[in-house]
Amino acid sequence: MEQLPHTYTVNVTGTPDTTLSTFSNHLPIIKIAPPKEFDGPGDQWSPEELLMASLSSCLILSFKAIARASKLEWHDLQCDSSGVLDKVDRKVLFTKINTKATLLLSDSNDIDKAERLLRKAEATCFISNSLSCDLGFECEINVKS
Repeated sequence: MEQLPHTYTVNVTGTPDTTLSTFSNHLPIIKIAPPKEFDGPGDQWSPEELLMASLSSCLILSFKAIARASKLEWHDLQCDSSGVLDKVDRKVLFTKINTKATLLLSDSNDIDKAERLLRKAEATCFISNSLSCDLGFECEINVKS
């Protein structure tokens, strides 16, 4: 890992009658539109969904690094994040985000260790640490049969 601080730059362009185009370095372009709840088409990524994806992605990437350092063998990790957007003091903001991590292991002897590492990943995830809303986290650990 490079020394901190890191800087990330994204460029977004839009016109009155088109969706937004998001660019960053040599990455593929992402098309963004408002969600259906804001009269958008509902067939493209929205800023709200991208925030949920960022949270789940960061948690999984944090877990991967922690599990590798802890020599935990695992098969699959799925994170589902769901956020509540509401109006508070005349501002629209996320008031609550719940994330559920579902981990698949091969060895039932690793369940306690895996849960500890999942909770550590959630605590060290810098996306969740950057958010000011109420964050809920639950984990489910299954063993491959």
